[in-house]
Amino acid sequence: MSNSARRSPSTPYDVQLLFPVLFLVGIGIVMVYSSSSALAMKKFGSDYFFLKKQAVFALVGICVLVVCRHIPYQVYRPLVYPLLGVAAVLLLAVLVTPLGVTAGGSSRWLRLGSLRFQPSEFARLALIVFMAYSLEKKAHRIKDFTVGFLPHVVVMGALALLILKQPDFGSAVILAGLTWLMMFVGGVRLAYLLSSCALLGMAAFYFITHAGYRMRRLMSFMDPWQYSSDEGYQIVHSLMAFGTGGWWGAGIGNGYQKLFYLPEPHTDFIFSVIGEELGLAGVIFTILLYVVIVWKGVRIAYNAPDLFGNYLAIGLTAALGLQICINMGVTLGLLPTKGLTLPFLSYGGTSLVLNMATVGILMNIGATARTARRPA
Repeated sequence: MSNSARRSPSTPYDVQLLFPVLFLVGIGIVMVYSSSSALAMKKFGSDYFFLKKQAVFALVGICVLVVCRHIPYQVYRPLVYPLLGVAAVLLLAVLVTPLGVTAGGSSRWLRLGSLRFQPSEFARLALIVFMAYSLEKKAHRIKDFTVGFLPHVVVMGALALLILKQPDFGSAVILAGLTWLMMFVGGVRLAYLLSSCALLGMAAFYFITHAGYRMRRLMSFMDPWQYSSDEGYQIVHSLMAFGTGGWWGAGIGNGYQKLFYLPEPHTDFIFSVIGEELGLAGVIFTILLYVVIVWKGVRIAYNAPDLFGNYLAIGLTAALGLQICINMGVTLGLLPTKGLTLPFLSYGGTSLVLNMATVGILMNIGATARTARRPA
């Protein structure tokens, strides 16, 4: 009898997935405080400002994880189009209503009372559910251009255009990457996928060359030290943080770059603070936790009891993996700067709660598969 079959029904949570997630959330709370205390004291008069909010986000996220773990993932099938509609309405509301909040030159948030919500995160989840549903439904005609390829690109393109208007190039890239990957796994013709890569490359070139700040980011990515006083400033100080961390780091709270040198140290560049304060050892440990999460997601997808669960788990796991790789690549100077958070670690309620929901859905798919394999 396999380990999964012997697993007791009294332990409904996959601890191999849950433990690294909770560990990262705990590390995130500590590092958010360490990286934001000076900034919070200057702006809000309390060094605990971001710490308290992140702790609340973590608590809400854990509750959401538990709820999503116990909601059968098949429930999302009939909700596909309502979810897409809500995502589109929220993205439009950011652009055309007074609820939209602008910060750092981008309008990416909705203000709902005292809360701020980032609709692009929800749009990503809605797109994954849609792709899983559509790929399963059209499996028998997935090779047809007008059935297996075109509708998925149209839906992704509509959401991506709304996100690009904010502007948020990084989130749009993730949507495109997810759609391509899920179509590849679903069996869409490779010729369509490769030709779409060429078209997406041309579209990306257009958006980069027709936005001055994106072009400057690209130039600074190629040689950040030449632009260290402007567009390369973030990357230079991020690399300096990693460079001064050494093997074991300066110690939690003892980092230097977070003291008004490294912009957004508690959000986009929290990995740099980890590199400086926890050193290479902390970086490797963090990466290993992420590897375990992605590996578990792939295993859950492989063992899913149906195509919908398989595609849903693949999409959710890929979304986490892409965001992790892009954020780390940016902080290490391997990719141009993009405003993406690091899952479970960066400060931010929308990202943390929806990523915890992702883990809950993955756990439900895995638990459903184990129940289906359990002998009567």
